[in-house]
Amino acid sequence: MALVSLTTDREFRKVRAHGQVIRHKYFQLRITDYRPRYGEVWQPRAIIGIVVPKKTLKHAVDRNRVRRRVHEALRTLPGLVPCRAIISPAALVLNAPFADLQAALGKALGSFDPKKARRPAGKAAGNSGRTTGVQNKVNQTAEPSSTSAAGEKP
Repeated sequence: MALVSLTTDREFRKVRAHGQVIRHKYFQLRITDYRPRYGEVWQPRAIIGIVVPKKTLKHAVDRNRVRRRVHEALRTLPGLVPCRAIISPAALVLNAPFADLQAALGKALGSFDPKKARRPAGKAAGNSGRTTGVQNKVNQTAEPSSTSAAGEKP
């Protein structure tokens, strides 16, 4: 199965908002099930972003080495499930045995249950309680005006 990288900010935000969190001593994994975007052909694949912040590892050489190790562990993993995921490796990955890292990633990805993934908060229709300008106009016109009974203007 192909391994593709998350690229846009929108994809990262969707995984962060709806993903199930799996923690391990080597990494934190936030994962959602694979769903094609509107108009996209159904191609089940693993779309994974690897994020190594400066807070975790100060030197760019170390961040890149960790990123390459995790990417290679995922690439050589047999039976990679179709998903969208963000992996935040810990500093321990730098010196961890490759077989242990690969086994931990395989176990974490295998334990993913799409039914446990978070759903967006808010109303069922997807509206989070915010109203648009059109809805505000409709609400204002629907309210009775405060004119007197004689029809006089205030």
